[in-house]
Amino acid sequence: MGITKSQIFTQRQNNLAHFFKVLGHPARVAILQYISKQNACICNDLVEEIGLAQATISQHLKELKSIGLLKGEIEGKSMCYCINVERWEEIQNELNTFFNNTKTNCC
Repeated sequence: MGITKSQIFTQRQNNLAHFFKVLGHPARVAILQYISKQNACICNDLVEEIGLAQATISQHLKELKSIGLLKGEIEGKSMCYCINVERWEEIQNELNTFFNNTKTNCC
């Protein structure tokens, strides 16, 4: 969507749309599920777990980091990723607000 069109929507709507867009790929959902079950995760673990190439995993990690869901640290030659708990809770609250304010009494 062009920048001129996104201006007609609220910041909250644009933020939610961007979040849904990032999570719109099943590999990213799988990555989040895997990392959320670990204390930390090194990228090579993801390659073995998810079954995608290292470069592809790195691109998906970059997208997840772009919305702040992941934090990463360099450990030697590897990157260690974990869930950014503060951001996770922010997004969870936004989604709860979104779904709780949606009326489900249509025909």
